[in-house]
Amino acid sequence: MDTREYIASGILELYVAGSLSEKENVEIHAAIQENPELLVEVKSIENAILQLTAAAKKDTAYSFNDIKTQLTVKETKVISITKPKTNWLQYSGWAATFLIGSVLMYTLSQNNQLQEQVATEKQQLEEQIDKAATNLADAEKLIDIFRDKDIISVALAGQQVSPTSYAKVYWDKKANSIYLDAKGLPDPPKGKVYQVWSLKLTPLTPTSLGTLDTFTADANKIFTITNANQSEAFGITLEPAGGSLSPNLEQLYTLGAVAS
Repeated sequence: MDTREYIASGILELYVAGSLSEKENVEIHAAIQENPELLVEVKSIENAILQLTAAAKKDTAYSFNDIKTQLTVKETKVISITKPKTNWLQYSGWAATFLIGSVLMYTLSQNNQLQEQVATEKQQLEEQIDKAATNLADAEKLIDIFRDKDIISVALAGQQVSPTSYAKVYWDKKANSIYLDAKGLPDPPKGKVYQVWSLKLTPLTPTSLGTLDTFTADANKIFTITNANQSEAFGITLEPAGGSLSPNLEQLYTLGAVAS
């Protein structure tokens, strides 16, 4: 076995705990004498065990040197099997304590990670529930608005640049706002944005109601827009990002007149 195999196999822990046969002890001892890395690993195991059991062992007369005497070879002799077994049992118990402590620490770490994961998933679930409740409340509000007899419904038909496009405006004059359902519009090209216009027909006077900057990200494609104008028609054009001062009629996607 090379150095890594010795360390990974766990045989050094058994060597320190005195759980190997006499033949195995001789082999491991010889390997430790020849390989400083193995000696360092053995000392590290010994120190870890002693630190974990320090609280349980208050008898200062029984020092590390006493233990080391039982674990090392003197003058080419290996660990004596005539030593009192009670010391080996005690030291083996400390080794077991060390191993059990390591397992408990690992289990505690895994438990903490699991609790953090559960807490994160719980928070995400609560956020999803809140979002669903909010969406449901918004949907119910829109249904009430669309069914209100005082709401003016204006259909916007597709124009020459995009005949298949369509939209619908729900105008609440009392609230000075419109609800625009733009589901029938395609996603705008990069660097472009839809702009909504309120129109007076005689003479033709457009007034911008703003741009639909969140069009692509909005799944429902329903927008609430302030409109205090005496609108006679509504139109939607495709404009450069940021919008325009006046509509580009060559990029007029939808248009619809308010019923008189």
